[in-house]
Formats: sequence, structure tokens, C-alpha cells
Amino acid sequence: MALAKEIMGSSLMEKSSFLGSSDFLVNRKHDQFCFNTVLVPAQRKRIQVKRASRVPNLVAAISENLDLVKVMPEKAVKFKVRAVVTVKNKHKEDLKETIAKHLDALTDKIGRNVVLELVSTDIDPKTKGPKTNQAVLKDWSEKSNLKTERVNYIAEFVVDSNFGIPGAITVVNKHQQEFFLESITIEGFACGPVHFSCNSWVQSRKDHPGKRVFFSNQPYLPNETPAGLKALRERELRDLRGDGLGERRLSDRIYDFDIYNDLGNPDKGIDFVRPTLGGEKIPYPRRCRTGRPPTDTDMNAESRVEKPLPIYVPRDEQFEESKINAFSTKRLKGVLHNLIPSIMASISATNHDFKGFSDIDSLYSEGLLLKLGLQDELFKKITLPQAVSKIQEGGLLKYDIPKIISKDKFAWLRDDEFGRQAIAGINPVNIERLHNFPPVSKLDPQIYGPQESALKEEHIVGHLNGMTLQAALEAKKLFIIDYHDIYLPFLDVINSLDGRKAYATRSIFFLTDLGTLKPIAIELSLPPTAPSSRSKRVVTPPVDATTDWMWKLAKAHVCSNDAGVHQLVNHWLRTHATMEPFILAAHRQLSAMHPIFKLLDPHMRYTLEINALARQSLINADAVIESCFTPGRYCMEISAAAYKNFWRFDLEGLPADLIRRGMAVPDPTQPHGLKLLIEDYPYATDGLMIWSAIENWVRSYVNHYYPDSSLVCNDKELQAWYAESINVGHADLRHAEWWPTLATPEDLTSILTTIIWLASAQHAALNFGQYPYGGYVPNRPPLMRRLIPDENDPEYAIFHADPQKYFFSALPSLLQATKFMAVVDTLSTHSPDEEYLGERHHQSIWSGDAEVVESFYEFSAEIRRIEKEIEQRNTDLKLRNRCGAGVLPYELLAPSSGPGVTCRGVPNSVSI
Repeated sequence: MALAKEIMGSSLMEKSSFLGSSDFLVNRKHDQFCFNTVLVPAQRKRIQVKRASRVPNLVAAISENLDLVKVMPEKAVKFKVRAVVTVKNKHKEDLKETIAKHLDALTDKIGRNVVLELVSTDIDPKTKGPKTNQAVLKDWSEKSNLKTERVNYIAEFVVDSNFGIPGAITVVNKHQQEFFLESITIEGFACGPVHFSCNSWVQSRKDHPGKRVFFSNQPYLPNETPAGLKALRERELRDLRGDGLGERRLSDRIYDFDIYNDLGNPDKGIDFVRPTLGGEKIPYPRRCRTGRPPTDTDMNAESRVEKPLPIYVPRDEQFEESKINAFSTKRLKGVLHNLIPSIMASISATNHDFKGFSDIDSLYSEGLLLKLGLQDELFKKITLPQAVSKIQEGGLLKYDIPKIISKDKFAWLRDDEFGRQAIAGINPVNIERLHNFPPVSKLDPQIYGPQESALKEEHIVGHLNGMTLQAALEAKKLFIIDYHDIYLPFLDVINSLDGRKAYATRSIFFLTDLGTLKPIAIELSLPPTAPSSRSKRVVTPPVDATTDWMWKLAKAHVCSNDAGVHQLVNHWLRTHATMEPFILAAHRQLSAMHPIFKLLDPHMRYTLEINALARQSLINADAVIESCFTPGRYCMEISAAAYKNFWRFDLEGLPADLIRRGMAVPDPTQPHGLKLLIEDYPYATDGLMIWSAIENWVRSYVNHYYPDSSLVCNDKELQAWYAESINVGHADLRHAEWWPTLATPEDLTSILTTIIWLASAQHAALNFGQYPYGGYVPNRPPLMRRLIPDENDPEYAIFHADPQKYFFSALPSLLQATKFMAVVDTLSTHSPDEEYLGERHHQSIWSGDAEVVESFYEFSAEIRRIEKEIEQRNTDLKLRNRCGAGVLPYELLAPSSGPGVTCRGVPNSVSI
């Protein structure tokens, strides 16, 4: 009798989805414990009895809140499973959305509801398609008035015991408006809860008739895709690619490529015409296609969408509500900051200059209306709305005090601070070791004049602490920041612009025994078309009052060059524009269930949206970048020239970049395999810790899924992603020989580490210090309006009579300065929903692979350890480039941050 009962039990269990009939299927690679469900041949019943005896009570294997519906020998058992569907509510709704929400609640009861379809990983032998099962959300109308941030809805499925493991869910939204689906959890299967991390907007069926598909968190390489999911995997990727035709709607989820032909607006006149970036003539990375029609006057230029109208990016790439609110608040503050100077400029014939340091100080202490000597004139000519007056009283028109002057108001004037910012400021990535003296240009001498520098040994030998020039070179004590070849080709057109004056600069630094940099010479070059006496000149550290002001002006011109290269090349090009093709290709070629997509996902967040906003209102014709930086309308052409002549993906990783610039040499005995020439180089020392942490995390992840090279080579989605990133996204450089190959797990580790480094730490180092360092305009003037006069110039007498007045007249005007300050204030701000390096949305369930999740927790712990190490370094008095009286600590690579302008924090992605 006992044996009979055991056999009966096994018969019952072999039809259940909770026990495998032939054996337990333990997916050791993914550490997920589930059971296969197949019929058992009679000759194998004895084995099944033995297996079944491990679970004496079938009901114990079923979730306690599920009902056993039907139990019949030799027939499939039906049982209920529950879906918990988490929907994220909007904090604020407009009237239209509120009406639609109430209408949806009413019509939900009569069948216009949300329908879920559970999709098995197994194929149904009868239909030859995946096994499916439908259910509807039961309680939408009852919970429609909940004001909580998230609402959990329930759906119940009745499934057969031979259904298999759920691998996907499709969703049909029969409501009037979209909703944000955060996650779905299926409870009731013997393998435990099955998680679906969705984080996506589900559109109404009237707008998008097809079913939305979401895959479980279990990753699969393409050749491992369960039979029941193969067609869905391929269909979803086809949908995301689109057909490349027509104009995109804001609700679309289509990722495609296009050239930068939307920066100008020829319909507004010739002053707003800008060249197309991308193509054989002007190479450039590709951006997200919008499909807008051409302009009326130029069929090759795409028509523009101006603020406040939204510009297209795929729906799931748009900012979430908290990010929108933070961004809008900063934008409003920026508008208000610019309102008063704009009005002043419009009612006054003169372009108002700062008269002295007190005028700049008043921007932080009393706001824009006071202490500028124009408030009475302003109030007489225009009546400001009462709201603006109240805002002024409340301090919104005041600027926050930038960190650069928070501890030492005049630190920026010192030469040691000028040198310190070259390795610990907002642009620490242009300094190079000087290998040969004097430096030589690589430009064509037939076009740009002699390649030789005007720098001579006598200019610097007195500043080498008693060393000879040759000894200083051999001791690796001389460094250079060289903007000569970047700027010189553009100087004729830049200097012909109204109110813009620039040199192509070279700055020479000497490394002192204290480990600090001392500027010892600045070369200022003009095109060969300039008078021969002015085409090249060298300015050295001052010896009297006159040369002191000359030196200040020379350093200001260097900082202006530096600000332009920082913004147009290092920041925009190298971390924003060149990343976009990799992101577009990832969405088009890598399934959401691909392990590499799961790895990259948090590092792609918001980048397409912020890049689109930049095209709309930052880098377009006559916008902020052109208004605030010396190159003016030629800004983006300088960026494109750098892409063509300088950018190389294989040298964008931190170790390779440091070696390229001569700032480090390979040394296997050192912790990161490199020896830095400047030991106290805060950007590099902190950056190498983060680089190594990212690299180790990526290597463990890659090796988990690709134990040998054949898996990398045969992964069709992975190879398609990398090929499309290069051949389409970077089409103009696709034939370059320096592109890394993708044939081994180590190749993949290197490529992914570089991408994640650029999206996270490199962008953070270049972005979040913009206001703390640049918010005080004299420290880093983004543009200059006057050259430095020599004794034969008519302006020399003006300079000599009042050098301070001349200095401020060379800096940006009030309007230019406040516009720039408002923008970098916004760009330096962390939003409340920021995700930082070492963090992930749904941190414990973003992957169904337990081993990988555990490895990620180890990575997070290492990031926290690095943060503590950075804090310790910032208190080490021996490290003079980050610690000292009035010296700003270097925190730009400290991983965590609160919201706002903090001068620290490493978000996962390029999100601002």
C-alpha cells in the first residue's frame, strides 16, 4: 500500500510544473533552480519514484495562496499563479491626463482594460508556437485614485502543470493613455518568483496596436534562447529598429541613426546656416534620427523643433518626472538669471562690462539687480512683474558662491593654482609630458606658417630650479598644454567675429620638488596673416607691475582656450556625442535579455535625451555654446576637427590615454600597471582606482558568459552591435585601423570597460565641476574679447593707464558671463533620481543570475572602499594638489553625492 501511494504521488507530481519528470533541471550556470516538465516513459517510473520521494507533499511545493483546481491521474494539473504588476504614478497630472485617468477607471470595468499574456520558454507541440496564457489586471479601477508613488495591481493566471518556465510577458493597454510599467513579479511557480524588470512606458493600443513584450530577468545569449522565446526576441529587435522612414512620434520606441543636419536654421537667414556634421566632408558621430521634414530653404537641413516643444527621442529614453522637475527648476533659474542682463542689454546702447571684482562678487551676495549701477535706469524704463521682484527678494536671482572662491577668494590668481587646476581641475586631460623643446606644430606650413615655436631656452631656463633644459627634459620635469594646432586653423574667422579675440596657446609647466606644477612660459600665436611682430609671442612670469598684468591676461587667454577644448572636445565630443552610436546600436542589436545589454543598461540612461536637448538649445546656431565660448559660430567645427584628427576609441580608456599623453609609463610592479610621472595627479590616481574596479567587474561578468573566444565570435547580436556602432554610428571613421577587434573575452572586456568608464567616471570628472570652477568667470573665462597689446599698439596706452579696467573689458560681458554661469550651474547639478556607480535599479533582481548579482555586490563594495580612500587622500598634507590652506579637495571622482551642485559624484551614465 505504501508503495502504491508513493507511485500515485509520483504520477501526480510528474504532471506538475513543480517537479521534473526525468530529473531536476538545475541551471548551474545561472544558479536558478527549476524543474523540467516532460512525460515519463513507463520504463523510467522507478527512477521517478525515487526522485519524487524527496518531496513528500505536493501541496508544500505550491504557494499557500494558490488553489489546486483539478487533479486527475495522467492529466495536467491546473493551478493559479499570481502576477504583481507595479505601475509608477505621476506626481503631477494636467487636466487632460486627470480626465483620461478617470475615464480609464470607468471603462476598465467593461473590458477596456490591461491584458497580460504569460509566455513560456517551451514550445507547444500542438500549435508549434510558445505556450501562452492570458489574464487581465483585476483591480485597476479600484486603485485608480491612489496617490502613492507606486501602485501594485494583481492578475491571476490559471496554468497547466506542463506550462514550463515563464520567460516573457506581453502587455496590451486598452486604456486611453500610457502608463509607466516598472516591474512584474510572477508568484506560484516552483522555481520561485520570476521577475520582469520593465521600466518602460506602455502605450495605448489606439496609438500602438501591437503587444509590448517584456522578458524575465534571466539572461540568455542568442544561441541559448529558449525555443519559446526565439521569435519574440527577434520581433522585439525588429520593432526597435523601425523601417527608417517617416517622422517619429514622441510615443515611438524606435532607435535609428542620422547626421547632425539640424543645428542650423537656414529659414531664419544666412546667420543661422551651419554646416552638416557627419559625412565625408566633415566627419562626425551619428545622432538619433527624428525623421523631421527638411527646411524650406535647404533640402539637406532638417527642420528644427524649438523650446518648449519636445524633441524626439525614443519614449523610454525621456527623463523621468523627478529628473524633469529638477531640470526645469534649474532652467527657470537660468532664465531668471539671464532676464535682467538681457533687458539691460536691450535698453542700453553699451555692452555692460564688469567694472571690477566687486561687480562679480555682487552676483553671489546681492543678486543681479543691485550693485551693478543700472537698477535705477532699469526700473525707470521697464516695470518688472511683481513676481520677478519677489523672486529677487527671495534670492533666486543670486548665484551660489562657486567653490573655487569659497575658501580663498584670490587663489585663482596664483600661479600654483593655475598649475594645480591642470591636473586637479575641471579639465585635467590635456596636459602632456614635454618630450622635445621647443615644441613643433604638425600643421601644414604652406597654409599655417612655420612649424617652429617661438619658445626659446632663454625663456624658461631661469625657472628650472637650477637645472639645465636638457636635464629637466631627461628628468621628465617639463609638461605642456598645447592648443596651438587645435585653434590656429580657426583664428582668422574667430578673430573676425564681433567681440571675440583669441590666440592659439601653449603653456609650459615645471614639476617642482613638492610635486606641484609651476607655469614658466606661455606662447601666444596668431595666424601668419597677422603682422609678423604679433604672430608669435612669449609671455613669462612677471618681474614688475606691467608684466604682472600681461601675465594675468596671458593666463586668461590660456583658460579661454582650455574652456573651449574642455567643452567642445573633451566633454561634448568624447563623452556625449561619441557614446550615442554605441547606445543606439545596443538598443537595435542587443536583446533586452542579452547579458551585455543588461550590463550596459544603467550606463545608457538619459544620454539620448540630454544629447537631444543639447542639439535643441546648447550646441545649435546662436545658442548658449556659440554665445558663451570664444569660437562662436565655429564651435562645432572645432569639435568636428578634433573628431577627425584626434579621437581614437582605442585610446579613450584611462591607462591608454595617460600613456598617450606621456603622463604615465607601463610598469607591471605598480598597482594598476602604470607609473605616473606626477605622483600627486588627483584625476589620474583616483581615476585608476575606479578604472580598475570597473575593469575587474566587467572581466568577471564577461568571463561568466564567455568562457572561450568562440562564444564571442559566434554571438551574432554582440557582433552586430559592435559592427553597427562602428560602420554606421561612426561611419566616417569606420576604415580606421585603430578600431579594436572583438574576437576574445579580453577584447570584449576592454571595449566594455572603456564605454562604462567614459559614460560614468570620465564624464563626471569633466562635468560636475563646471560651476564650482567656472562659475567664477575670471578663473576660467569661456571667451576673451581683447588681445594683449604690445607697446606699438594704440590700445597699449589704455592698458597701461588702467590695467584692471582693460583686464575686465577683455573678459566676457555681464550678459555673456551670467548666461554662461546659468548654463554651467544647470550642467553641474545632480538630480534626485541619480543612480551612481555601484548602484542599480532593482539592485537584487536586475539579473536572474545569482552569481552575477553577487559579483555586482562585490563591485559596489569596492566602489565604497574607493570613496573612503579618496576621502583619506583629501586630508593628506603631503598631497599638495588636493590638500592645503584654501586648496579645494579633489572630489570629482568621489562616487556618491546628494542632489544639487556638489562638485562630486559619479553617476552611472551621461545624464546631464
